[in-house]
Amino acid sequence: MPSPDEIRDAQRTTWAALAAGWEKWDALIMDQLRPVGAAIIDALHIAEDQHHLDIASGTGEPGLSIAALAPNGRVVLTDLVPQMLDVAARRADAQDVTNIETTVCSADDLPLADATFDSVSVRFGYMFLPDTTRATAEFARVLKPGGRLCSSVWARPEDNPWTSIALRAIATEVTVPPPAPDTPNMFRCAAPGYLSERYEAAGLRDIAEWNIPVELVTASPEEYWSMISEHVSLAVAVLQQVDAPARERIRAHALAGVRAFEQDGELRVPGVARCVAGTKPS
Repeated sequence: MPSPDEIRDAQRTTWAALAAGWEKWDALIMDQLRPVGAAIIDALHIAEDQHHLDIASGTGEPGLSIAALAPNGRVVLTDLVPQMLDVAARRADAQDVTNIETTVCSADDLPLADATFDSVSVRFGYMFLPDTTRATAEFARVLKPGGRLCSSVWARPEDNPWTSIALRAIATEVTVPPPAPDTPNMFRCAAPGYLSERYEAAGLRDIAEWNIPVELVTASPEEYWSMISEHVSLAVAVLQQVDAPARERIRAHALAGVRAFEQDGELRVPGVARCVAGTKPS
């Protein structure tokens, strides 16, 4: 099993290469994930002077939305990969959001003082953290007493055809070994209670879990595949390793799988996210 440092080094390389794809498809991705961001924001009870920390920010959400709701506050966007935070900074400029700063760091070793933030968000970052228990302890450390942590992860593959269809298409050509237990992967945190246990171990209380339905909406199956093949990390990695005929066969399998979700001239592929929120005792 690779060490945490080896995992982080590989992730830096992978996500740096994905940053352009995430920026290209930003509008579609943000539309798909907007219900999750809204649920996180609602759970955090954002005030005008909120001091907020967004972990694994990627291209900036929900941190940028929280910054807009807290004009007298401060939002720190963190990520392991500077190229992703560069995209977030460009999005902030385009939205005229100025009360943010970006910090490149690992989520389980935050260069931030104790009891600094009113709230912490982790939207779809937990699954990829080398040590989720250590990272949760860090999030609790930087929270003020009474502060809130809210995160989101993906539910089971069978609840998320928007990605599992693509993964099944890949499996027709490439044998992808299952990940080792509790190592970074998209569905690592899918089991109910997985994150709640880590919240409890970090001393958080009033913990709640709930599911949020999402939809990936594209103009056609072809647009769906273009997006998936340029921003889903496993798909990008596999497609780089196979020849052109294999890529076309994978594409054909994926298109056949998603056509069942065509309706009224567009493609609407469902998914399910799980949100988990907790409070640091006062």
